[in-house]
Amino acid sequence: MDKILKIKNSIDSVVSLTNEELSAFSNTFSSIKLKKNDFFLEEGQVCDFIGFVNYGVLIYFKSKDNGDEITTDFAFEGDWVNNNQSRLNNAPSTINIKAIEDSELFVIMQNDLLDLYLKIPKIERLGRILMEQAYLKIAEQSIELQVLSAKERYENLLKKYPQVFQRVQLYHIANYLGIAPKSLSRIRKEIFD
Repeated sequence: MDKILKIKNSIDSVVSLTNEELSAFSNTFSSIKLKKNDFFLEEGQVCDFIGFVNYGVLIYFKSKDNGDEITTDFAFEGDWVNNNQSRLNNAPSTINIKAIEDSELFVIMQNDLLDLYLKIPKIERLGRILMEQAYLKIAEQSIELQVLSAKERYENLLKKYPQVFQRVQLYHIANYLGIAPKSLSRIRKEIFD
């Protein structure tokens, strides 16, 4: 499936673009390929772009001083990827985004996106709705971490991302859920026995 069609399928439920608008939007994207463990964004880098995952899996994580990594999110095919805090503030990123399997992303630079906002108002609407969705995801994740049990968080993750356990290492999943890997093993055993 070509780039234009994949992007169209991703945004159709949000905004309907004419063929001309879709072409103008899609033509601003470039394709980048990442090998497993390549960074899409590194801590300290200003995120001046947005990526659309064509294929592959990426993780968002924060590196701690002791070398540990705290996984904060995942991105799979069809997901939009960036650090909105860095991008909107034009400030250094406090997180990393890394491919955990070979991946391809279609990338649009922030300046090109801002130009499109002026030329095609529907693209600005798309940007607003994608930001709202990103905000809701973060708010929901924050509430889940505070009020749900580890088992309930695990079950929610399984509903949202059924492929996560086939494609993401267990320590990233445990980390994302805010539990120790042993606890994750116990919860999985409890559910599947």
